[in-house]
Amino acid sequence: MSGLRSARAGVCEVARLMKQERSAGIVVFYVDPNIPDRREFLLLDYGRHWDYVKGHLNPGEDDASAAARELIEETGIERVDLIEGFAKEITYFFRDRKSPKLVRKTVVFFLGRVFTRAVTLSDEHVGYTFLPFDETRRKLSYPSARKVLDQAEEKLLLMKTTPLLDLAPPPAKN
Repeated sequence: MSGLRSARAGVCEVARLMKQERSAGIVVFYVDPNIPDRREFLLLDYGRHWDYVKGHLNPGEDDASAAARELIEETGIERVDLIEGFAKEITYFFRDRKSPKLVRKTVVFFLGRVFTRAVTLSDEHVGYTFLPFDETRRKLSYPSARKVLDQAEEKLLLMKTTPLLDLAPPPAKN
């Protein structure tokens, strides 16, 4: 029994020394009203990898609010309609550049429809693209991101009985 206690103590010590981070993001998709059967997903070029809009939560901020704020900050897109019932978490580990600490990062991804392809990139990114599912899947850099995309596509296919075009576009700006 003392070996089990020792192993648990070791795991607790590692967890205590490990930094924990939480971020939120959105798997963004766009449907052109003139081509309703074509869905395109937004990917951002982070310089070394392609991924979704995402970022840290501010103190006191909930996941969905953080994800929507990050969308505005990273793309300039102000309106997103989040798809109810979709929130997928991934967890990964990395070394902090500023210290030798191991970081355990959890990111929750929502699924959201935007009504524009016009993007104003933040200086965190070097490019962006909107692509159909298969091309998006190929371009994503990480397997965990592909898994989230697969889950998003599955959710959207299940929603086929409620056409995506029923979601009202934003009112025209005067």
